[in-house]
Amino acid sequence: MPSSVLLEVPALADFNKAWAELTDWVSRLDREIKSQRVIVGDLDDINDMIIKQKAILQDLEQRRPQLDELITAAQNLKNKTSNQEARTIVTDRIEKIQSQWDEVHGHLQNRRQQLHEMLKDSTQWLEAKQEAEQVLEQAKTKLESWKEISYTVEALKKQNTELKQFSKEIRQWQINVDVANDMALKLLRDYSADDTRKVELMTDNINATWAAITKRVCEREAALESALRMLQQFYLDLEKFLAWLTEAETTANVLQDATHKEKILEDAKTVRELMKQWQELQAEIDAHTDIFHNLDENGQKILRSLEGSEDAALLQRRLDNMNLRWSELRKKSLNIRSHLEASTDQWKRLHLSLQELLAWLQLKEDELKQQAPIGGDLPTVQKQNDIHRTFKRELKTKEPVIKSALETVRILAEQPAEGLEKLYPEPRELSPEERAHNVTKLLQRQGDEVRTEWDKLNLQSADWQKKIDDALERLQGLQEAMDELDLKLRQAEVFKGSWQPVGDLLIDSLQDHLEKVKVYRAEIVPLKEKVHQLNELAHQFTPSDIQLSQYNLSCVEDLNTRWKVLQVAIDERIRQLHEAHRDFGPTSQHFLTTSVQGPWERAISPNKVPYYINHETQTTCWDHPKMTELYQSLADLNNVRFSAYRTAMKLRRLQKALCLDLLSLSAACDALDQHNLKQNDQPMDILQIINCLTTIYDRLEQEHNNLVNVPLCVDMCLNWLLNVYDTGRTGRIRVLSFKTGVVSLCKAHLEDKYRYLFKQVASSTGFCDQRRLGLLLHDSIQIPRQLGEVASFGGSNIEPSVRSCFQFANNKPEIEAALFLDWMRLEPQSMVWLPVLHRVAAAETAKHQAKCNICKECPIIGFRYRSLKHFNYDICQSCFFSGRVAKGHKMHYPMVEYCTPTTSGEDVRDFAKVLKNKFRTKRYFAKHPRMGYLPVQTVLEGDNMETNLQAEYDRLKQQHDHKGLSPLPSPPEMMPVSPQSPRDAELIAEAKLLRQHKGRLEARMQILEDHNKQLESQLHRLRQLLEQPQADAKVNGTTLSSPSTSLQRSDSSQPMLLRVVGSQTSETMGEDELLSPPQDTSTGLEEVMEQLNNSFPSSRGHDVGSLFHMAGDLGRAMETLVTVMTDDKALE
Repeated sequence: MPSSVLLEVPALADFNKAWAELTDWVSRLDREIKSQRVIVGDLDDINDMIIKQKAILQDLEQRRPQLDELITAAQNLKNKTSNQEARTIVTDRIEKIQSQWDEVHGHLQNRRQQLHEMLKDSTQWLEAKQEAEQVLEQAKTKLESWKEISYTVEALKKQNTELKQFSKEIRQWQINVDVANDMALKLLRDYSADDTRKVELMTDNINATWAAITKRVCEREAALESALRMLQQFYLDLEKFLAWLTEAETTANVLQDATHKEKILEDAKTVRELMKQWQELQAEIDAHTDIFHNLDENGQKILRSLEGSEDAALLQRRLDNMNLRWSELRKKSLNIRSHLEASTDQWKRLHLSLQELLAWLQLKEDELKQQAPIGGDLPTVQKQNDIHRTFKRELKTKEPVIKSALETVRILAEQPAEGLEKLYPEPRELSPEERAHNVTKLLQRQGDEVRTEWDKLNLQSADWQKKIDDALERLQGLQEAMDELDLKLRQAEVFKGSWQPVGDLLIDSLQDHLEKVKVYRAEIVPLKEKVHQLNELAHQFTPSDIQLSQYNLSCVEDLNTRWKVLQVAIDERIRQLHEAHRDFGPTSQHFLTTSVQGPWERAISPNKVPYYINHETQTTCWDHPKMTELYQSLADLNNVRFSAYRTAMKLRRLQKALCLDLLSLSAACDALDQHNLKQNDQPMDILQIINCLTTIYDRLEQEHNNLVNVPLCVDMCLNWLLNVYDTGRTGRIRVLSFKTGVVSLCKAHLEDKYRYLFKQVASSTGFCDQRRLGLLLHDSIQIPRQLGEVASFGGSNIEPSVRSCFQFANNKPEIEAALFLDWMRLEPQSMVWLPVLHRVAAAETAKHQAKCNICKECPIIGFRYRSLKHFNYDICQSCFFSGRVAKGHKMHYPMVEYCTPTTSGEDVRDFAKVLKNKFRTKRYFAKHPRMGYLPVQTVLEGDNMETNLQAEYDRLKQQHDHKGLSPLPSPPEMMPVSPQSPRDAELIAEAKLLRQHKGRLEARMQILEDHNKQLESQLHRLRQLLEQPQADAKVNGTTLSSPSTSLQRSDSSQPMLLRVVGSQTSETMGEDELLSPPQDTSTGLEEVMEQLNNSFPSSRGHDVGSLFHMAGDLGRAMETLVTVMTDDKALE
């Protein structure tokens, strides 16, 4: 804004400042609203956000008067100024703030509506999710109850019927899952700006579980159909196979008979024909081998299903018969071959067959070696197992051929070797018998090699199978461990994925989140043992034994990494929550940063004591800016001439600023009990004070939402307590001091406060000694001391007050509550400010139907002072406190104080007293002054009091110099330094108070000396008047009044006062320190002056007798003067 406009319209500066502050606040509020995110589907989080939004909306509405005032101020500015530029600026800014205000209000309303809709949708989704999870659990239970497939018609039909029923239920349950998915999609679509991870994770889990269930159902259905088809086909295939077996047996028998005929082998043509027939038979046997194995395998399955029934026994007999006949058929086929190969041509084929077998065995041995080494993961080993099963099946298939060849070699050794010499010609010198013998030995040697290699191959195959089985078992265990650990880690990661950023959490929920994470960390401790077991299993696989595959090694490493990451994440989460809870939680002071506005900033010293930085002036101070303003405003009350009322009115203003006038004693006690503040001698640190005050003001905020600003009240009350009980800013005050300060200013009956405070210092038996009472009075007197008013209440020395109380109790060693209350009802001088505070509070709203005779205020608001000397003479509290009087009324006249409107009975009673006082002289009132409180007779201490104070001051000063202590700490210059030890700070503070008290005593002595001189001068003048001749007393026939009548009374003189609170009348009140101005004189001096005035009335006769009477009165006045002066000197 141009400076010329500001110069022309000075009021614009205030308008701009108010506009800027409100604009900044609205902008911050708008940013806060936009940054707030909630967990969709979390009802607690949504409800917390709704409450927070409601609080923000209420805060906005509470600020509405500021906007209205700003608009009114703008309109006034526009009306008062003719500067068009200024009018335009004001209009633009008002339109801008109104638009911004409406926009924020609209955002709040829309967000609130959205949150309510989100709450409704989330509730529906959670209900749908719960129903879906219930059907999932039912489906899982059903799946777990499934038995293995039975291979009987009845059982299959029953299982098939159950499956169909279950499939029907699945189709019905699909509706529940679809509803949950639809609700989840709605949440994800409508509230994508908020945190939807919880909905996504839960929906994915539900869908994954449902997909697994439907897959299991489909697989079960296919298996049942396959089993039913197999069962129906089995018996047909069995009958067909047995029929073929019968035909094959017939053919084998015919061939066997043909091969055993004599000389059949000598006919080569017949042998070839028979060999052809045998090959056809063997081809059919080979073609039916798989059929036989399938029938046998399926038959065993059916047998297990029929176990214990007659059908099982029948089927077992048929299967045994089939196996026996199959084995016999194969044996016959081998025998036929052996006999046919016994011919000359077949011996050659036998030799070739043995060579082929040796080559095949070598090939299989190489193939078996190629299967090594054992695979490093379960799928690879399972594949190796399948390959080896096929390998063993090939061995089993080849076994009859090898046995047949070996049997043929055996037969060769038993039969004559005719014609063998033609097969393998030998050198001519050998005979035919020798050549035949050599061929036989050659075939036997080849047979032995075949047998040896065959046995060796079978041993290697068995050993390899054993290794595969062992590897399968170990890898299966490893795989199960990895799967289990992976499942647990995924569950943990799902929980971790549901974490909100710490910055998005509500401050009040930090502790709950912290506890949940700690509980979960304890729950996943067993995972550490599972990780250890997995690593142990993995380390059992050595390169010399089984080398784990890269896949398995990666899985193990990945699981270990995920476990470590999870641990780190949990530890980091706990650390972040701890830091957030420390910095922003209920035990922190972060929420108090909002108690000040720019350019002020709240800072914390190392001992947790707050101080305040003014960035504009680059200065620091211990007092809150609002507290400084409050103290400055209390200076307005210094014009109240009476110290007790001045102190009480200051405390009342302080009480209302701290909102302690709203705090009931029961609420204060509840808060103290909640924080277990029972040891009154124990110190409280800053955080304990803040926590207790926060509890108190949170409750007040609930009861008086529009009146209590919790951060500001907590900070202000903390500031006041430290000012009263910790001037050295050590960061600690006693529990008793805290209770005394809070209870003294809370809202409660006066005697209830007395009872509570006495209870705090009383023993378990209910009695209190002098030391304990001294502690209570010491903490109590600190309250007026902090306001600079302690001198009017007997000073900071509480020993006379303690002595007064126990003298009242007849010097008993201990007093009980009743005696303490009786003494407090007398309103002792050191505590009189507290009952006056209660009367000030009670009189605030009192409206009296009377008119002030001085300022003419009608009706009188507050205290009403009615004269008991004149009829219909009333004074308001403003005139009374300022010492103003009307003509004809003296300050020493008796008056009665009313806190509440008078009743008719009180009016009649006061009328009677006025009538009675009409017949009393001034001398009577001067002779019968009555004090309104119990004075503390510190004057009895004489000179010893000052001597003791001076000695204590010198001692503290020497200790201070000896220790080299610094003066009282001042607020840190940006970087706070912790104050020195609490004991040193207390000594320094006490020394300062002693110096102040000594100064006040010296000032008071000077005042009394001045009054002494004035009185001596006045008495000298009076003696001169008495010595004048009687004739000189008349001038023009008129009697001269005594000079005393023309003396103006000092401002310190006060009326006799009768206090009335409600309808209860207390003791009359005389000229005392309760009603003394800031620089008051001795009450005895006022009494002397009153006696002197009464001794020389203007209406007195002028005879000699009158003069002697006057001289007698003067003598008595002088005696009183001497007594007062002596007492005053003793006091000082």
